[in-house]
Amino acid sequence: MDLMNADQRLNSTRKILPAILATSIFMQMLDSTILNTSLPAIAKDLNESPMDMQNAIISYVLTLALFMPVSGFLADKFGTKKVFISSLVLFALGSLFCSLSQNLTHLVIARVVQGVGGSLMTPVGKLALIKTFPKNELLKAMNFAIIPALIGPVLGPLVGGYMVDYLSWHWIFLINIPIGLTGILLSIKFMPDYRSTIIDFDLKGFLIFAAASLLLSISLELFGNTVHVTPVLLVLSLGFLMLYFYYRHARRDDNPIFPLNLFQVRTFRVGILGNLATRLGISSVPLLLPLMIQVAYGRSAVTSGWIVAPMALTAMFGKSAVIKILDRFGYRKTLMVNTFIIGMLICCMALPGVHTSIYWYIPIIAVLGFFNSIQFTSMNTISIADLRQYHTSSGNSLLSVNQQLAIGFGVAFGLIILKIFQGNAAFINNEIHNAFRYTFLVVGSLTIISGLVFRRLHFKDGENMKSGDKT
Repeated sequence: MDLMNADQRLNSTRKILPAILATSIFMQMLDSTILNTSLPAIAKDLNESPMDMQNAIISYVLTLALFMPVSGFLADKFGTKKVFISSLVLFALGSLFCSLSQNLTHLVIARVVQGVGGSLMTPVGKLALIKTFPKNELLKAMNFAIIPALIGPVLGPLVGGYMVDYLSWHWIFLINIPIGLTGILLSIKFMPDYRSTIIDFDLKGFLIFAAASLLLSISLELFGNTVHVTPVLLVLSLGFLMLYFYYRHARRDDNPIFPLNLFQVRTFRVGILGNLATRLGISSVPLLLPLMIQVAYGRSAVTSGWIVAPMALTAMFGKSAVIKILDRFGYRKTLMVNTFIIGMLICCMALPGVHTSIYWYIPIIAVLGFFNSIQFTSMNTISIADLRQYHTSSGNSLLSVNQQLAIGFGVAFGLIILKIFQGNAAFINNEIHNAFRYTFLVVGSLTIISGLVFRRLHFKDGENMKSGDKT
């Protein structure tokens, strides 16, 4: 009887857990972008300059980068259930505090509280998912949970624009509270409580790696918001120097926070590098396209949001197709071909002229959403395909940090290329639209080249993740 009850509980958990993770990913991704279209309204209400409001975004991003590395240790020590629920509570409280902010200082502090919750809830939720599902079922579960990562950045500017226009900026934060409460209630009943019996926190390694993440994140923010290259390169160099110090530390320490032998697992190594390389192009599109529609075509923020919105719808179709595609073609071929297609689609955004209808972009962005869905699911699952049980927590945490930095690098990279072309008036014939077109060509071409990373995969890699494999 007890065995039957245990099986029923496990089946219920497996049904609900992907949805719980999906809510946390959706909140985090929505909150990373919803503020962008709302900053002028918030600045006006708080009596601040819109140019000074960047701190509200930077504080959130830096907090994510700082605390994500410790998520695996906290889950191992205190259990995935307690840490996940605590992270949802922190995120919801941070959202409430944001809506009650009376000045920029209050808002920045509230965003830090939000960031602490956000830095833990997604990695810990993914860790619970990885430990709950056998590898042959993990692809399907991860596939469902990853969709909000595609929808959030698309809906963020659209929802933010409507809320500011028709309600008030406070609602862009209050929207998180009912979602967070739903996640908390579901987690109390269905979130499994995994922990590790071997706990040895590498404080020195955490501090070194956190410093590296912090410096790299600061350099990303500076890249997108300054014309002075020297301080940016200095901060970036210090970030890579701290990574080198971490490498030296990890070689000597018996139990580093991120063991170096993680990188001896080829699929993990390729997955980490592939995430970093391909997101340079993928992550810049949700920023560059709405910006071009507003700046070059002179349309509203809401219009630009609607142009990008089909990406979220077609991502659903990608979700339903990716398992069949991977089962038929394997990870190596799928990722190489899929990255090429994404690169070509980004290049296609350079084709319409400034006098062409903006609705020409809708079919391109719609098809892009389909292949983005396949890309993210494939990269995320192949990265953890061959990790041993004792590497799951640290590998999952490192993958989350890498994804966060990769998204930041992609946004900064797109802005840098745009500014380079924008500064050369003769080359773009004094037409800002041409700067965007050339940027899409560069970003798309580099995305195509980044697909070569996946050549390092073996054609049989990921076989244990296939739905038909019961091992």
